[in-house]
Amino acid sequence: MNRSPSVRGQHAERRFASAPARLYAHASRVARTACIGVAALMALAPAAHADAIDTIAKAGVVKIGVFEDYPPFGSIGPDMQPQGYDIDVANLIGKALHAKVELVAVTGDNRMAYLADHKADMLLSVGETPERAKVIDFSQPYAPYYLAVFGPKALAVKNAGDLAGKTIAVARGTLEDLSVSKIAPASASIKRFDDPNGAISAFISGQVQLLVVGNDVGATILARHPANDPEQKFSLFSSPDHVGLNKNEPRLMQQVNSTIARARKDGTMNAISQKWLHAPLPADL
Repeated sequence: MNRSPSVRGQHAERRFASAPARLYAHASRVARTACIGVAALMALAPAAHADAIDTIAKAGVVKIGVFEDYPPFGSIGPDMQPQGYDIDVANLIGKALHAKVELVAVTGDNRMAYLADHKADMLLSVGETPERAKVIDFSQPYAPYYLAVFGPKALAVKNAGDLAGKTIAVARGTLEDLSVSKIAPASASIKRFDDPNGAISAFISGQVQLLVVGNDVGATILARHPANDPEQKFSLFSSPDHVGLNKNEPRLMQQVNSTIARARKDGTMNAISQKWLHAPLPADL
């Protein structure tokens, strides 16, 4: 993009300011899974190729597919460089492979094709589904993704029972709506909005006491609205993130899994979670 630094900076700020709505486009596991059917995934199955580890070693470069409009996992920072949870994890993997990291910007629509065509050696922020498992392999989970109830610290809410008598904002008809509706006591008042932005705005403005969103959106709210003193209360639904690899790459899979295990053991992954999600890495991840 041939924009002046000031215009580029303004563009990045607009993208970040509208992050909650864009986050939902990526964060919803339902949307991610539905965008590519089983038949289409099968058509993307990779053909025979050289071992990925050898290819990476020869080039000295590992190509890692990341979202660049999915904060806090991936976004463009004030310096116009990619930043986020996945960027930090990509750098860990590159270091373990003794290779320079080439970040490949992907979308929900094109990333499976990029992996199959070897435009990317691996993908980050991949939710595991039966459909995807037919054509790609998954590493051990490296990041939590779940729906959670958020609210001000002063409000005591630890479980579903504590939702009694509370007002809760959700986007109508979403997984968030369905999940909290199943567990909320009859006295809870669930306020349904036409889109995620409406639910988020209602919470930030104090129209409702609680909000149900993905932990990625919640982390952005925690970072950008400290005056509201929000915190995560409890989680509802979990579908952690994995590294997605082409099938039949056991050496690369072993390296990726070893990197994740080492980072979890030495506390590096927990530090990344605290930095970007403002929450510790779940013990059961």
